[in-house]
Amino acid sequence: MSIYEILFTFVFGGACYVLIELLYRGRSHISMAFAGGICFLLLHLLFTYRPKMGLIEKCAAGFIIITAVEFLFGLAVNIALKLKVWDYSNQRFNLFGQVCLKYSLCWAALTVPIAYISKLLRAFFA
Repeated sequence: MSIYEILFTFVFGGACYVLIELLYRGRSHISMAFAGGICFLLLHLLFTYRPKMGLIEKCAAGFIIITAVEFLFGLAVNIALKLKVWDYSNQRFNLFGQVCLKYSLCWAALTVPIAYISKLLRAFFA
């Protein structure tokens, strides 16, 4: 995998994450560009080096990876730095107000187009 593919994937993922937040919440934060870039890059790397993964496996990976990254960013940005970028405390099945089951399931579903885009990127950078 080339450095160009890695950089493009990171920037593209970060831009998409921010765009999704802007469309859904009407606002975002620069930290979400980094979180989105990391999520997309990790999933792209996984799908590149495990191309035979089934859709359910990919969605489970997205569920775990995106939730974990969002949780770690939440601990850093919301709890340690006290920036209050988001708070899921009012959502059922939340963990310290940083992640919740509702959005983790959304991340699993979002993995479907991510897997497709990842495949296109692999072909483009091949």
